[in-house]
Amino acid sequence: MNDIYHALVLNLHQPPSNLDDLLETNEWEVKEILFAYDRMPRTLWDYEDLARVHLSLSGTLLETLSSPEFQRRVYGTVDCGTLLWALQNQKIFEILGTGYYHPVLPLTPEADWDEQIGRWQALARHVFWRGHFAGFWPPEMGFCMEMIPHLKRAGYRYVLVDSEYVDPVDSMSWQEARYRPHIAEFEGEEIVIVVRDRDLSNAQLSGMDYGWFYHELNERTKWCDFPPLVTTATDGDNGGWFRNVNPNANFWTYFYREALEQIRNGWSSLRPMFITEYLDRFGAHGRVTVRRGAWNTDEHHGWDFHQWQGSEAQRDAMARVHQVSRHFHDQEREVLRLAPQHTELGHHLGEARWRLLRAETSCHFYWGEAWVNRTHGDLDRAVDHLKDAESALKAIAGGG
Repeated sequence: MNDIYHALVLNLHQPPSNLDDLLETNEWEVKEILFAYDRMPRTLWDYEDLARVHLSLSGTLLETLSSPEFQRRVYGTVDCGTLLWALQNQKIFEILGTGYYHPVLPLTPEADWDEQIGRWQALARHVFWRGHFAGFWPPEMGFCMEMIPHLKRAGYRYVLVDSEYVDPVDSMSWQEARYRPHIAEFEGEEIVIVVRDRDLSNAQLSGMDYGWFYHELNERTKWCDFPPLVTTATDGDNGGWFRNVNPNANFWTYFYREALEQIRNGWSSLRPMFITEYLDRFGAHGRVTVRRGAWNTDEHHGWDFHQWQGSEAQRDAMARVHQVSRHFHDQEREVLRLAPQHTELGHHLGEARWRLLRAETSCHFYWGEAWVNRTHGDLDRAVDHLKDAESALKAIAGGG
């Protein structure tokens, strides 16, 4: 039986200050989330020779987990410093890049993409003690072709996209389109496209039996005349399947450990593999384009981003994000032209910048209108700093 290569991808994200806030209102939920993180390395430690997991951790989550104050508050539950150290194990975990504040990038201003990408890299290099991250996880799997030059400038080799949006340019079978990496090009820049199987990913999120999963893998790949790479990607800290503390009802202890045992005993053709290793061994084949879209949510398909822009209040908030972003970048250009070394101006721009970026957080839009006020709150404070910068600039221009 031919080997079936499997790329397991998990997205880990918590909104800004969410875990801190939950400690005051729902301490048990914080414990469930932290246990979900801590369970990964603890379960996989004895399978260092087999287990291969891709992790995307948002900048806001890394910010919280690496905070000395937060680490102190939860020390009796999980040692976050030890957890972050365990996630540095490059035999088990491949860390994926992402946007710092977890924005749905195709909906947010393109002028802010490089800062979202670069700000995450700056923090992750420090936390994970490495200088390079090969793959990129688009928050909410929100992708558009315009992102390709930005990802290439940031040094990324591949990006994950949802299978629903991949359109072959070259002739290829259904199996080739879904289970083989491809090349996509935009404005002269090329990147490897790794395709997430939506159906199997849905099963991974909701809970599945190993026997069922293994049967599905064999049925879906039996006509492949190439080494298939099956990629499943979901959240890794939401839902009972990942949070459940019962070892008989948890992804790691019920499903993934059994999968690894079957492989270890020689009873399975499943082969967990890092995407970078697959690309090094087998390369990428065929050209594709990728339509705009996100992954599916509980209620929506994802192609129209309805979850994040379905209401007038959501659309108005995102329109204001674009307006404030234009204001910020206009102001930044003026500062660079007139007073690039001015300390006060640099302070106001810095404060406005991170509040603008945080306003773009996907969770502010995901919950209908419930959290839209958080976007406006950040934008209000960003505008205040831009007004102060504008006043200072006028004084400088007037010789005051």
